[in-house]
Parts: sequence; C-alpha cells; structure tokens
Amino acid sequence: MTGWQTLLYKEVLRFWKVAFQTIAAPVLTSVLYMLIFGHVLEDHVKVYDQVAYTSFLLPGLIMMGVLQNAFANSSSSLVQSKIMGNIVFLLLTPLSHRSWFVAYVGSSVVRGLAVGLGVFVITGWMVNIHFVYPLWILAFAILGAAMMGALGVIAGLWAEKFDQMAAFQNFIIMPMTFLSGVFYSIHSLPPFWQQLSHLNPFFYMIDGFRYGFFGQSDVSPWTSLAVVGTALALVSGVTLHLLRTGYKIRS
Repeated sequence: MTGWQTLLYKEVLRFWKVAFQTIAAPVLTSVLYMLIFGHVLEDHVKVYDQVAYTSFLLPGLIMMGVLQNAFANSSSSLVQSKIMGNIVFLLLTPLSHRSWFVAYVGSSVVRGLAVGLGVFVITGWMVNIHFVYPLWILAFAILGAAMMGALGVIAGLWAEKFDQMAAFQNFIIMPMTFLSGVFYSIHSLPPFWQQLSHLNPFFYMIDGFRYGFFGQSDVSPWTSLAVVGTALALVSGVTLHLLRTGYKIRS
C-alpha cells in the first residue's frame, strides 16, 4: 500500500477495533429516537402527503448519524494523537498534507456510512420506506460525510484537549444538526425561523438526502447539492491549508 492508503487503513482500523462504541452505540441512539419520537408523534404530525411521520423521520436520523459520526471520527483521532504524543510518528513520515486529508476524511466517510447503514438495517423494517432516487441518497451521504470529516480535521487541529473538542461538538455540531429538519419540515416553522434554517448547511444535506427517498423536499435538490458542494469545497480548502502549514502540530 502507498502512504495515504496505509494511513487510511490505520484510521479505519482505529474505529473498527472498538466498533461497539463507534458504530453500535450511535445506531442504538438513533433506534431510541425512532421508537420514542415515532411512537409519540406518528398520529400527530403530518409532513408530506401519503408519507407517515416515521417514514419521514428515518432518513433524517440516518443522515444525523452519518454527519455526527463522520465529524467525531477525524476530530477524536487527531485530538487523541496530539494528547498522547504519537502524532510525531506521522510528522516524521514524508506524507503530504493531501495524504493526511484523504486518509482522515476518507476514514470519516467510511465510519459515517457504516453508522447510517446500521441505522437503516435496524430501523428500516419499522417503516414503509422507498428509494425513489438512490443516486441522490448516495451523493448527499458521501458529500455530507466528507464535509463533516474535513470539519472534524479542523476541529481536531484547533483543539488541544478533550474539553475543547467536546465544546466544539456540543455547542456547534449538535445544535446545527438538530435544527436542520431532522424531526420536522421547516415549512412548519414561523417565517423568521424558516429563513434562519436556510442559513444552516446541515439543512440542505438532510433535505437533499430525504429527497432521494420520497421525491419530495423543502427546497430543490439541485439547490441543496450546490450549497453542500460549495460548503465542502470551502471547508476542504481551509483543511488543506491548515494541514499544509502544520497548524498546531508542527510548532
């Protein structure tokens, strides 16, 4: 294997060795959301015509698991390596910043998709779900996971201890994820909050992903694709720059 392939394999193996914590635990969390919210709101919330609330909820939970775990993978790996000091072994290698980027973001995509697949396998039998546009589903899952993996690299480079990493995740990632339309359609919100939701890139990831299941969405999937693609390009550019300059790891 080449350098970046070896690092990618190492990063995938890192989370796979503790799959009960990194894969099974988030799947269980999503299953609990499905059971609780689906049971309580099934007869009270109607989002799309001829689409049950639990069916509407499932794609949002899948994408939420993909995004949160893609971010957690790259960010926790870098912070752990910095605190334990073993990141020096990577710095001694001739790996380029692009190799770092591909390995960390690639492993984050793998973990995010693994969690999303696990959520679907465990909860898919509970609802009546269809794949109207499978390519849209795959596109938004990969693009969303890649963006969150790149954002996780930025957070991992910035954070110097686990407390800072937890603050980044709890005060930025979690609120933006929960306020992105996972449990509701933004059309059910007052006009002010609808406009505010359009400023959240996470909304476009989940809305575009959901479009692949039902052929219905709050905004055009092409708009969502443009927003997510632009956000991925911007975050990736910043990540590559920080890796190239060795931000907080070479000083």
